[in-house]
Amino acid sequence: MRRAAFAVAAGAMAVSLAACGSAKESKDKDTSSSAPAAKKGDDIKVGLLLPENKTARYEQFDKPLIEKKVAELTNNKGKVFYNNAQQNANLQSQQVDTMITNKVDVLIVDAVDAKAIKNSIQKAEDQGIKVVAYDRLAEGPIDAFTTFDNEEVGKAQGEALLKAMGSKATKASKIVMINGSVTDPNAAQFKKGAHSALDGKVTIAKEYDTKEWSPDNANSEMEAAISAIGAKNIAGVYSANDGMAGGAITALKAAGISVPVTGQDAELAGVQRILAGEQNMSIFKSYPTEANVAAEMAVALAKGTSLDSIAKTKVDSDSAKGVPALLVPVISLTKDNVNETVIKEGFYTAAQICTGKYKADCDKAGVK
Repeated sequence: MRRAAFAVAAGAMAVSLAACGSAKESKDKDTSSSAPAAKKGDDIKVGLLLPENKTARYEQFDKPLIEKKVAELTNNKGKVFYNNAQQNANLQSQQVDTMITNKVDVLIVDAVDAKAIKNSIQKAEDQGIKVVAYDRLAEGPIDAFTTFDNEEVGKAQGEALLKAMGSKATKASKIVMINGSVTDPNAAQFKKGAHSALDGKVTIAKEYDTKEWSPDNANSEMEAAISAIGAKNIAGVYSANDGMAGGAITALKAAGISVPVTGQDAELAGVQRILAGEQNMSIFKSYPTEANVAAEMAVALAKGTSLDSIAKTKVDSDSAKGVPALLVPVISLTKDNVNETVIKEGFYTAAQICTGKYKADCDKAGVK
């Protein structure tokens, strides 16, 4: 294993890490809303609400992983009721109402809009339904939270971009920043971490907060940046995730530009672009770890048992203090560690990655 390629977030998963989303570390005691409910058996109902399906991870990894873990923890008696909001905050609020009507015992919610969902979270809690914030820290009386160390994600991306730029990483060098949606608190943390690595090292000539994390919007933003800055004057692109990286790279190719581009999520197309040299890195996240933690939290809350063995730190949002949380570390994915990350964890097989034109790139990188 080429460990030099790994950019692992500081600290082990089971120790206190920098909080993410709109969260910050807190020494507060558990909120009253996170206290165990009355004891219940394996016959529980878990509502699972995911935000969108443009990003491949939600349908491909998160949903089946959570369903599998809930079944495992409840001797196949627990049921998962699932909805995807398709990036529509109003639809997600309606889906919460449906879950309340169906009398689920606990909700796992990855919010489309962390602030807009606050009233819906309150309604669920008023009906005695516990809520696990998943991946994004939603506002409202949340009982538990798990995500990745998001500032570390942005920092790792920024550092990787500077490294890939090499001698061109000077204060005069112009880069473009394509951040995530302002409705996602994680996007602000990625952005903050990236700025901590990039500010003062390069010139950020254009910066965008991309509505809905849309690859199409990222493509339009990149086209606008090229027109404003000039094709020959762009030295690198910070993209907060792989989908938007794909949109940006399409625009760069059309303009005849080849510069380092970052990403996140280790999507299949992103991995292939990394091997082909079109994208210099992504952030690999262990979705099985995050999904398993969310399922463990949900089952514990539904059964009325303690979170002490699961949640290793506490975080604050604007509306909840001392939320029990576990923050999962991340790894910087490059062509040097594809085998040790996405293949080893079962995200993809070499056969899935190394199709058609990518076969030679895989052979060169030793992907198998």
